[in-house]
Amino acid sequence: MSSSHQQSSRQLQESLTTWSVSEVLQQAVEFFARQSGIYSAFPEKQGPSHVVLRGQGGEELVIAARETPQGTAVSGSSYLFDQQVARFLASMPPVGSLPVSASAALPASVEGGA
Repeated sequence: MSSSHQQSSRQLQESLTTWSVSEVLQQAVEFFARQSGIYSAFPEKQGPSHVVLRGQGGEELVIAARETPQGTAVSGSSYLFDQQVARFLASMPPVGSLPVSASAALPASVEGGA
């Protein structure tokens, strides 16, 4: 008989972003409220550096953030919402990304080496 604990299946996902801690938490609340059907989740508890969301069937989802010298470190954890957590983390602007302006784009002839 296996003695594995339920927590062992819980996944922790992490990412760095240019958003502030408060932006991460606000965006997480909005992102998970917009999800459809069984994948929507709503705030249950919130602190200055984390938000606990509750989804259908009582599924708990936690998003936490903290400032680091490299950017804002964000972690997300859930039993069933792993794909949605990954999508949220992927939706954040990554550290080192710069907005591309029209003046910054290179003409095709320069990009192609012509």
